[in-house]
Amino acid sequence: MVPAAFGLVGSNVDWIETAFVIVLLVISLGVHEAAHAWSAWKLGDSTAKDMGRMTLNPLVHIDPFMSIILPALCAITGAPIFGGAKPVPVNFNRLRNPWPDMGIVAFAGPLSNLLLACLFFALFKLFVLTGFYNDAAYTALARENDLLPRIMMKSMQYNVLLFVFNLIPIPPLDGSRIMANALPLSVRENYVRIGGFGLVLVFMLINYVRPFQVLVFSVLDKVEDLVKNIVTLGNRW
Repeated sequence: MVPAAFGLVGSNVDWIETAFVIVLLVISLGVHEAAHAWSAWKLGDSTAKDMGRMTLNPLVHIDPFMSIILPALCAITGAPIFGGAKPVPVNFNRLRNPWPDMGIVAFAGPLSNLLLACLFFALFKLFVLTGFYNDAAYTALARENDLLPRIMMKSMQYNVLLFVFNLIPIPPLDGSRIMANALPLSVRENYVRIGGFGLVLVFMLINYVRPFQVLVFSVLDKVEDLVKNIVTLGNRW
């Protein structure tokens, strides 16, 4: 499950920058879903692979309502941009160790976004430090405000958002499938049933419950710092 980023479009928008960020975000959604499909296949379930979902082609993962209609309605009404890709089908009973494997399959998607965040931040650092692109500013500090580095930075931030948001343990988000494995059987079934209205619950929490907002954005900041530290450590090696 991949809910899209909040607040991608706002006031004083650079539409060229926004267009490129959206393209990279859509590609990131495709990578996320392909990671689910690939991990399920490796763990015994070829359902997604057989349906052609184990692909990086983002068009295959588009859901007409979640990917197009809902984000458009949010933009028109001025609400935070909210949407997602089409979930990859996983046959629970074909996994070799169903509950633990389902947790691994669920985590594979957000993990791909964390890795993409590292990649985009590494590219940001590369472009800022080298200026290897057209019309680069003269100094590294000034280059941080150039179009290409800005695109890389925002793509990093939205992949961090996808990583954190999808790990919220409310069904049907990926974090709920990881959490379900840790719950006793007596609780697990009722917990999974929340998925019928889980996204509405998440939307309400994000927009109207201040402590939840503070918690999510605090985690976002910490994960973003982690990404920067990982890339910086890699540069030192």
